[in-house]
Amino acid sequence: MTAETDCPDIVPMTGWGRTAPTLACVVRPRSYEEAGASVRACGPRGSIARGLGRAYGDAAQNAGGTVLDMTGLDRIRSIDATRGLVECDAGVSLHRLMEVLLPLGWFVPVTPGTRYVTVGGAIGADIHGKNHHVSGSFARHVRSLRLLTADGSVRRVAPGTDLFDATAGGMGLTGVILSAVLELLPVETSLMTVDTERATDLDDLMARLTATDHRYRYSVAWIDLLARGAATGRAVLTRGDHAPYDTLPLRIRRDARSFRPGSLPAAPSYVPEGLLGRTSVGLFNELWYRKAPRRSVGRLQRLPAFFHPLDGVPHWNRIYGRGGFVQYQFVVGYGQEDALRQVVRRIARRGCPSFLAVLKRFGEADPGWLSFPMPGWTLALDIPARLSGLGTFLDELDEVVAGAGGRVYLAKDSRLRPELLAAMYPRLADFRALRAELDPRAVFRSDLSRRLGL
Repeated sequence: MTAETDCPDIVPMTGWGRTAPTLACVVRPRSYEEAGASVRACGPRGSIARGLGRAYGDAAQNAGGTVLDMTGLDRIRSIDATRGLVECDAGVSLHRLMEVLLPLGWFVPVTPGTRYVTVGGAIGADIHGKNHHVSGSFARHVRSLRLLTADGSVRRVAPGTDLFDATAGGMGLTGVILSAVLELLPVETSLMTVDTERATDLDDLMARLTATDHRYRYSVAWIDLLARGAATGRAVLTRGDHAPYDTLPLRIRRDARSFRPGSLPAAPSYVPEGLLGRTSVGLFNELWYRKAPRRSVGRLQRLPAFFHPLDGVPHWNRIYGRGGFVQYQFVVGYGQEDALRQVVRRIARRGCPSFLAVLKRFGEADPGWLSFPMPGWTLALDIPARLSGLGTFLDELDEVVAGAGGRVYLAKDSRLRPELLAAMYPRLADFRALRAELDPRAVFRSDLSRRLGL
């Protein structure tokens, strides 16, 4: 089957950043057997699995080939509420798991900044959250997974094997994840106990995180990347943990495990270009920083507000206009703080209008060969894609990151130069070798894999 001739549903696709659209044949399997048939029938451009489309770049696109929309495989197969285990299909979203599991006293072990991510996507990108310094990435909590490989067979893959480590963070290029067994986190309530404080600059922020992060399960800092001079890197630091039942006021204990995410009106389908410019973002950043408390301790907050505030605005990615945006996320190791300072200063001098910029600390590296986290500092920021000279500017930042032994996050990338990849991911050669052995005809391909030579 090829997208050009035999496909009844040829669709233009982008990542969440809405850049670089390409056409692909979209197939929506409703069973493992249908997924296998779709893979066997794909044409010379190959196939790639796709979940809810929250990868920012081109990881779940396949120009001229097949894209498997996995959201129809969305069955929760079993729950062990005693041991805290769930087995589910790859198309089940984290949102759905929260709806089902929170009333039972369990929570997903790792969640990124959106709950609209499928389990398959969470493993393929080996997502991380605000708790990496405590819990590591998502794949660390996977007991086993079922993988549809290029020869049409379905393999049960366990942690500690080469195939598991290539699949965790492998961006769907080792096969189609069909299902997984996940370990869960016990919680008593659906509320968080949250501490908030302001940091005056980047060094102040890093000192606060280094000194006290071990006290918190979750930790993240919003950074004002337009601030300059003595205020460069000023930030609002938010940290918290799941609230115990006996700390809740009596009036809300009855709904202690309720999960009711609110929703604001969706972002309009058309947003004027340039709405998020330096002036408007600078004003937002100033107001956001000043309204934050200098120090607040023990405030109760609902899970959606703490973990996924942007999910309350459907289609929020539209606010960047038709040109879309680039999300740039990198990590540099501990001891490479000068590289982080250099990047932050360059972004501030360049005046990149980013109001979604967060800094976190990572803990131990995860075993996935292409997993992003490593011990160190990770900064993520959104930038309008039409910003003049953006490509050249980000190439310069890549050089700083690579020179410091760091890397960029493939699940968010849309423009990295392939020659930097091996320096950023030391197990790249192992990944390529296993993939060549497992999939000699390159059945599994994506725009990302072609662009970076994965």
